[in-house]
Amino acid sequence: MKRSQPFIFLGLAVCMALVTSVLVYNWLQRQPKVVEKVIGARTDMVAVAVTDLIWGTKLTPEVVKLVSFPSGSLPEGNFSTLENVEGRILIANLRTNEPILEYKLAPREVTMGGVAAVTNLEKRAMAVKVDDVIGVAGFINPGNHVDVLVTIDNSPPVTKTVLQNVLVLATGPDLDRKGKEEKPSSVKVITLEVTPEEGEKLALGATEGKVVLALRNQLNPEPVLTKGATIAALLDSYRIREEVKREQPKAVVKTNPAPVVPEVSVELIQGGKVSTLTFKRE
Repeated sequence: MKRSQPFIFLGLAVCMALVTSVLVYNWLQRQPKVVEKVIGARTDMVAVAVTDLIWGTKLTPEVVKLVSFPSGSLPEGNFSTLENVEGRILIANLRTNEPILEYKLAPREVTMGGVAAVTNLEKRAMAVKVDDVIGVAGFINPGNHVDVLVTIDNSPPVTKTVLQNVLVLATGPDLDRKGKEEKPSSVKVITLEVTPEEGEKLALGATEGKVVLALRNQLNPEPVLTKGATIAALLDSYRIREEVKREQPKAVVKTNPAPVVPEVSVELIQGGKVSTLTFKRE
């Protein structure tokens, strides 16, 4: 009897599990089935870029297409037909399948692409001849900001920062980066966006001296005031300051002045004659 007890308990457990499973199954079968009806969201057609496009590109039917967007998520300034964007000029880079928006396009009056299309209306595009040193070893790319330094062979020579936070429009003939940003590309000319006054300074600096570009962080647009560098200031850098030994003033020996000997006056009367005699005390 003792040997059969475990088998009896096991059999009872199995029976209870079967009964529970049947009851649960029957309960689930009696529950009403919920059928979810999926309603298709309304969509509209939006013009997007077929591939990556750089600023200054003239839009043609080959580089744009229409894709469906949810009506409630349409970006402001989008275009629903290809005819509305055909011939327009980009003033900002676009990624593949990125919607084409009005603020990323030049005015309709602008029909030619290139640097002229992306230049600010109040500024000018000006080219600067560079080499590997001036061009920061090829790491300057379109969209970067640079400072312009000019060295004038004067008497004495002087180097001064004349322009700050200037936008780079193009490097060589290219308006966009080539390959990875970390890969330098040697160019001979860099095109900068300057105001007319800045253009005059840049032209004078390039004619009378040597121009050097300093690449700056785009998150720091604050100007910095400088005095300029001369040979004297250059050679004075990190100089050990010599202590100037000052001569101690000699001690002044005070001498006691000779004491003033008081005088004594005496009147002498001789008959009718009166005279005064003066004596000094010793």
